[in-house]
Amino acid sequence: MEIACGGGTGRTGTALAILARYDGVPADDAVAWVRAAYRRNAVETPWQRKFVREAQLPL
Repeated sequence: MEIACGGGTGRTGTALAILARYDGVPADDAVAWVRAAYRRNAVETPWQRKFVREAQLPL
């Protein structure tokens, strides 16, 4: 699977964090994992972090 956006940081990082959430990773840990494994500035904005935290994922 390829995930990309214009800069490869904000939206891409957010999408990767959401995929981690689908795997059961808590939101803050998902963001930390993306930043450690992909790009340190990933999930750039407060709105993107909020989206990762508040995403309603199916059970």
